[in-house]
Amino acid sequence: MPFALRHPLAMIPLALLLALAAELPAAEGAKSPGSPPISPAPAGTFRAGAHQVDISPDKFPVIVNAMFTERTANKVVDRLYAKALVLDDGRMRLAMCLVDTCMMDRALIDRAKELAKSSTGIPTDRMLVSATHTHSAPSAMACLGSRVDADYARALPAKIAEAIAGAARNLTPARIGWAVVDDWDHTFNRRWIRRPDRMLNDPFGQQNVRAHMHPGHESPDAVGPSGPVDPGLSVLAVQSLQGRPLALFANYSQHYYESALLSSDYYGRFALHIAKLLGAEAGSPAFVGMMSQGTSGDLLWMDYGSPRREIGYDAYAREVAERAIEVYRSIQWNDWVPLRMSENTLTLRYQVPDERRLAWARQIVNALGNRLPQSLPEIYAAEAIQLHERQKTELKLQALCIGGLGIAAIPNEVFAITGLKLKAQSPLQPTFNIELANGADGYIPPPEQHKLGGYTTWPARTAGLEVQAEPLIVEAVLKLLEEVAQKPRRVMPDEHGPYPQAVLAAKPLAYWRLNEIVTPTARDATAAGRDAVYEDGVALFLPGVGSGAGRLPEPRLTASAFSGSQINRAPHFAGGRLHTRLPQLGEIYSAELWLWNGLPADARPVTGYFLSLGSDGDKAARGIHLGIGGTHHPGETGRLIVCNGNERNQVLTGRIALGLRQWHHVVLVREGNTVAVYLDGRADIVGELDQTLPPGEASVFVGGRCDNFANLEGRLDEVALYGRALTPNEVMAHFKVSGVPSPVSESAKP
Repeated sequence: MPFALRHPLAMIPLALLLALAAELPAAEGAKSPGSPPISPAPAGTFRAGAHQVDISPDKFPVIVNAMFTERTANKVVDRLYAKALVLDDGRMRLAMCLVDTCMMDRALIDRAKELAKSSTGIPTDRMLVSATHTHSAPSAMACLGSRVDADYARALPAKIAEAIAGAARNLTPARIGWAVVDDWDHTFNRRWIRRPDRMLNDPFGQQNVRAHMHPGHESPDAVGPSGPVDPGLSVLAVQSLQGRPLALFANYSQHYYESALLSSDYYGRFALHIAKLLGAEAGSPAFVGMMSQGTSGDLLWMDYGSPRREIGYDAYAREVAERAIEVYRSIQWNDWVPLRMSENTLTLRYQVPDERRLAWARQIVNALGNRLPQSLPEIYAAEAIQLHERQKTELKLQALCIGGLGIAAIPNEVFAITGLKLKAQSPLQPTFNIELANGADGYIPPPEQHKLGGYTTWPARTAGLEVQAEPLIVEAVLKLLEEVAQKPRRVMPDEHGPYPQAVLAAKPLAYWRLNEIVTPTARDATAAGRDAVYEDGVALFLPGVGSGAGRLPEPRLTASAFSGSQINRAPHFAGGRLHTRLPQLGEIYSAELWLWNGLPADARPVTGYFLSLGSDGDKAARGIHLGIGGTHHPGETGRLIVCNGNERNQVLTGRIALGLRQWHHVVLVREGNTVAVYLDGRADIVGELDQTLPPGEASVFVGGRCDNFANLEGRLDEVALYGRALTPNEVMAHFKVSGVPSPVSESAKP
């Protein structure tokens, strides 16, 4: 969750409480000048120091935010801390501080940095301060229906500064190292794409929610996750020259677990378990354990594709700590590494309401009087007024280079796909990302996710930035990483395993591997450069064929015959299509692809069309269309169908029922009026179908029909079109080289 709810007579904005100490905002795009380090270590000496300060409240009750409406707490279950790590390479000193709170606005953090600078001499642009994102802490800033706890927020900056100052005082000669392991077992995508007939309303009364968080375990209303997972568990550690652990700074993309009020949630329990596993005394001056928040705006520990598994946040923290210790043992220690840090600002617009929505919002807020909002329309009406009054905001972005390790700091709740973009393109390998750092400026869904709607896109300070905010932030952070790395970003590779090598050897006219991580272009893998374009209504970078299901009990994704040493990826089609023009297709052609259907076969008359040749928007749907039958005809349910439009209305039906949420290899071959369709290497349809495609029409649609009727609800991968007829032997050879076993057995013929 991010950001604040402003409610008349119910809240004093935190910015006013801290106005005298807050930094003046820099001009758009301005970069802070570097400051020379104060009292550095001797040249060639590396030092580290860590310290933690208890920030638990001593006065109750306190306001607790992080949900839609306000809560209060009267006790502390798990102590809350501000934990700092200061590093000094003899030329530069920098500080990283984690705070057990849901989120903090920039004014509060800037105040803490100024106080820390006064006591340590560390420049403020060499300090990274972020929230752990526990949802069980006092409200350090207002959020949706919750007010700020003004007394607590007023006291917090001094305690953050005290943690940084204590870490600076504890500086001692040290060794440093880092390592990363993929932990697939403890984080999953919580935002799922809903069936088109099970859409939800947004707070403004519009039925437009195609993707939403928390669908419920194995929900019949949901089709599949709307995005990937970032499984990287990163560990940065320092130890004395004698090998005694001083601090461990971990990073993992998992939103929070959920704990009683007040609590540091799994972040605090992780620190306790990691200290025990290292044989160190947790919280002593000798060791500080820290878990930072990765890019988890759409992630959570719950696997909604499997039955519910509840183990509690302590056991969860212990399991994650045990994985961290495994990677800790692989660390290669360095007696000295160079430190570099860069900071910049980025001004972005809010999604401000139009006059109609603003009038609606004012009417609702005026009716509230002094009462806090309780319903979603009340909350988002107040948020609409906030966006109207603010119009824009300024983000503070940072990048750190610690030897060969990169760290990006972003003041947002960041989707996993964005974190993967940064990691893959960063010139520093490895790199990890810390979200909710140096402020709290809301969710930043990629542009294509905005089109799917849901909580993380509803205009508010929790998700109010302009639709193009995510690519602008990614570009700004990559530039900072290039600056601290002193070398250019990497190009995301696209490896060809044995399967795509076989497809390319068969000389297709166009071949879209569909591994894209950004829209709108789907790249042609052949030398012809016949790219295609994604429409709205598509989610990217889901597990592709051969990668694995991404669900318990085997959530790990693996490399396969499709992408060499990489994980193969695929888009999820949720009403949108991929389209292009291929004039090279004649009367003899083939289309080859992999299909993953997410909609039950009894959901609608036609389950979904996934390949179509015809004129865009043609109501007669003249052409040829390949899909999955539904309830329109009992003999078609769940089987492949191929038809030639609404005028001739000729339909050929397959013999084999497709498995739900399973990958299938499908090949369509047309030679004049003769049509053959192969399923998992074997002929499933053979018959005659009249030509109805208008002369000269060359449009190709993947993921839906040319008239947008019954578009696919599922994934497609490895789409190739040929200007010739593939032979049965070629089809079987391609299926076999994939290494994917046939998921279905032949059913009785209709």
